[in-house]
Amino acid sequence: MKKTMRTLSALLVVTGSLYAGGAKAVAPAEAVVAPILEPVSPIPIYVGLGVLASFIDRDPCPCGGGDISDHRYGGIIRTGYDVNNYFGIEARALKTFGGTTFSKVEHYGLYLKPQYHMSEQTNIYGLLGYGRTTVDYTNGILSSHNPKNGIAYGAGFEYDFGKDESEGVYDRAFDGQGDQEKGWGMWVDFQHLLTNAGPMHTNLNLVTAGITYDF
Repeated sequence: MKKTMRTLSALLVVTGSLYAGGAKAVAPAEAVVAPILEPVSPIPIYVGLGVLASFIDRDPCPCGGGDISDHRYGGIIRTGYDVNNYFGIEARALKTFGGTTFSKVEHYGLYLKPQYHMSEQTNIYGLLGYGRTTVDYTNGILSSHNPKNGIAYGAGFEYDFGKDESEGVYDRAFDGQGDQEKGWGMWVDFQHLLTNAGPMHTNLNLVTAGITYDF
């Protein structure tokens, strides 16, 4: 008991000395509260406007002559919906402009769009769809109107210019990957629109490029 009393007395003396010497009590550390980020909910719809170059090869006229080739330039509008990170749906409308000496092309189609996100800014995709393609031929003497419904396909690449300000917090896990965050982007692709069997067998291919905006 005496030993315990001596120990308590010593502690009181030391404590009193510390306060007398100006020692201050250490305040407890405050807990750091991380800010709560609001999830970003982009609308999975995009629109695009671009240019195209068409390349047409046609078998010769039955009356004689060689193969016929032509190319034209034009414009394209596209709009799409990203269902998930591997699949989308896209509609396209396009038309060539310029001279009337040979071919004019018009196309409206709806496509399935399988896709793969290579990074947060790049996306590769395929196109498989059905549409109506019309090719008008005029050579100054003869002309023809060649509409055809059928399968069209293609493949392409998208790049996103938008700055991701979400810090990775999205309502849908795949948003923010590839070309799927709000802002501007670009695309380049190849399309095969028409293979027309018959006496004037025709092949029609396109290269398109343009700017997109993701909502």
